[in-house]
Amino acid sequence: MVDWLIIAAAGFFAFLISTVAGGGGSLILVPIVAFYLGAQAAAPVVSLGNMINRPVRLVLFWEHIDWSIAKYYIPGGIVGALVGAYLFATISLEALQIVIGLFLISTVFQYNLGQSERSFKMKAAYFLPLGLVVSLFSALIGATGPVLNPFYLNYGLEKERMIATKTVNSFLVGVTKIGSYAFLGALYGRLWLYGILIGVMAGFASYLGKQILGEISGKTFRVLVIALMVISGVVMVYRQVSEFLWVLF
Repeated sequence: MVDWLIIAAAGFFAFLISTVAGGGGSLILVPIVAFYLGAQAAAPVVSLGNMINRPVRLVLFWEHIDWSIAKYYIPGGIVGALVGAYLFATISLEALQIVIGLFLISTVFQYNLGQSERSFKMKAAYFLPLGLVVSLFSALIGATGPVLNPFYLNYGLEKERMIATKTVNSFLVGVTKIGSYAFLGALYGRLWLYGILIGVMAGFASYLGKQILGEISGKTFRVLVIALMVISGVVMVYRQVSEFLWVLF
């Protein structure tokens, strides 16, 4: 019973932070779910919770979606999710988190501690290959952190527009990922129940998060996004380096 309560609470607070700071909910949840259910269960369970939450966010943020990005990201994301889910059943590439983590940490310098609005030029068409790569990595390691946030910020998306566009981009990708996990036997039995629990709690968190989001400025949002990216990067690198040293010594 304790594990159910902890996972439910973690799901709520993780996705509250995710809504207010532009992502990172899955990254927070993966180690918690892995501790109680095992490392191999983390990616399918967290992905299921994420997918259940997305229709709630779509309803809440629908009017803010930037379809010029979505039309590029979704096709690449679906292909990446299919390939990543297949590879998930056969290989483990968790060391990729070190590379992703270092990239996230670097954003604090790219954006001059949140003072700069953009650090590089981003075009809508770039989201096609980006969707493929990020979705593939996400299916492999369970969470890629808010790795897409620098690209959204550099395209000019902030606050509700970022949350809305990220959600619609991830929705069909998430359905594809869950279907692949289930077909390949990685999502089964009680794992469905844990994923549904996380999804329900995430829905409540998204509603509360939207209310908070409407009260903060664009600059404050950008600072929160960058702070979360850096923290996520540090956590990802620390976790993988710790595991490597544990095995080595």
